[in-house]
Parts: sequence; C-alpha cells; structure tokens
Amino acid sequence: MRSRPANETRGHPRGGVLAVISFLMIGSAAIRVGLEAGPALAKSTEPQPIESKSASADTRDVQVVLTELLRREERVQEREDALVEREKALEIADRAIETRLIAMQEAEASLRATLAVADKAAETDLTRLTDVYQNMKPKDAAALFETMDPTFAAGFLSRMPPDAAAGVLAGLSPEVAYTISVVMAGRNANAPQE
Repeated sequence: MRSRPANETRGHPRGGVLAVISFLMIGSAAIRVGLEAGPALAKSTEPQPIESKSASADTRDVQVVLTELLRREERVQEREDALVEREKALEIADRAIETRLIAMQEAEASLRATLAVADKAAETDLTRLTDVYQNMKPKDAAALFETMDPTFAAGFLSRMPPDAAAGVLAGLSPEVAYTISVVMAGRNANAPQE
C-alpha cells in the first residue's frame, strides 16, 4: 500500500479545501463588484442621445423662458420709465396751470376793478349829461332830443325828474314823442310784476 502524504488527512487532500475557500472568496468578490458595477454599467450602456436630447431640450426651454422673462422685465422697466416721465410732465403741467390760473384770477380782479371804474365813470357822465339836459330850456332840449335815437333819448328822459321830462316831451313832434314814450313804456314790460 501506498503511504499517504503527511498533508492529507482522512481522504481529503488539504490543498482542495484551500482552493474551494479561495474560489468562494473570489466568487463573492466578483458578485459584489457585479452588483455594484452593474447599475453603473447599465447606465453607461443606455443610449445617451435620448438623455442628451432631453437635457438639451430642457436647457433650451429654460433659456427661452429666461430670455422671455428678461424681455418682459425690459418692457416693464420701459413702461415704468414712461410712467415716471408722464408723472413729471403732469407735475410740470399742473404747476403751469396753477400759475396761469393765478394770473387769470389776478387779471379778472384787475378787469373787474377797471370795469367798476369805467361803470362809475359812465354813470357819472350820464348823470352829468342828464343834469345838463334837464337844466336846459325845454324847447332847446326838445330840439336835441328830436335828433337822437329814440332808445337813447328814452334813457335820458327816464333819468330826469318827471316835470323836466314832461317839458322836453311837450316840445317834441307828436311822432317822436310817441316813439320815445313807447320805448320808455316797453323797457319794464318784461320785468316781473309784484
């Protein structure tokens, strides 16, 4: 019979166990690497153009949105600037209107004062002229009134005291006296009655 080597025990070669353990460890390592590397390899083997197309499309969409937002912001800024300019123009116009309004009010006050002076002067002139006509001899005054416009003559006669007016009317021709009397009577015909 053959003698067994010293490294063999009970019918199993000693190097075989070590080989099996080594094989199992290498297998375990290969399985771990495969499990961890598998998804990475799967990602790298997927077709890249689809993802890059999607990513580039997303990038383009974002760029389009950003560009549109920038344009809108520019338009809003332009509108805001235009509104500020309009506001400034309105403020200037308001100041100019206020200045003109003050000038117009001052001119109106001055005109009223001038008209008051003119009215007073005209009234003073009419009063003096009426006094002159009523102090004339009725026959001489009648000769003047005969040549006057009937409305003008009626104005003076209505300002005179009744006895002086009667003396002037008596010296007028009947047609002129009648016309002046009609004008005088019609002056207050449309006035409200009490």
